[in-house]
Amino acid sequence: MLVGKRMKFPVITASPEMPIHEALNLMKRERIRRMPVVEDGRLVGIISDKDLLNASPSSTAGLSVWEMNYALSKITVKDVMTKEVMTITEDTPIEEAARIMADYKFGGLPVVNGDQIVGIITETDIFKLFLELFGARHTGIRATVLVSDQPGALARLAEAIGDSGGSFLAFGTFAGDQPGTTTVTFKVAGLTEQQVRQRITPIVTKVLDLRQC
Repeated sequence: MLVGKRMKFPVITASPEMPIHEALNLMKRERIRRMPVVEDGRLVGIISDKDLLNASPSSTAGLSVWEMNYALSKITVKDVMTKEVMTITEDTPIEEAARIMADYKFGGLPVVNGDQIVGIITETDIFKLFLELFGARHTGIRATVLVSDQPGALARLAEAIGDSGGSFLAFGTFAGDQPGTTTVTFKVAGLTEQQVRQRITPIVTKVLDLRQC
């Protein structure tokens, strides 16, 4: 799956000259936590709600509350935005976007075509995809098993479920806890917990977890 299929668009953006209180109000109204900053159609920065909330005048010594509020009203988005922005494109694999966000602790990434912003993908979009991949919104039998790291092991597991009349709602593989093994988590419909256990126990290394959910 590619980013273009999961990104949000059109994108709510800020201008560099927008006062920070207006930008913060816009974020609250739209229920977002970050906005790309665009000037003449080009991406020039990105701003987060934390950037706006932490903004303050360069010097506050001796300022009254009224003077402080006035000074804050003069701070604009360009004064606090991040100017060096990491971006991705619509044809970036979704897992690559997730890796970048995890490695750099980004909450979201602007999606660009050249220097034009065409979308944004956030950690919330990744979480929603994660729910889909694990069939979290569907009822079924969820199993986590260890299988041998040998050719045909996954095929035998899939065949055992299919031959019993079960259908997969989700299927994912991960590094095994033991050398030479792979951890597999899957969810199936059309079978009982007992039927799944009976079918998979002879062909997996170990059943780690099995439940209806």
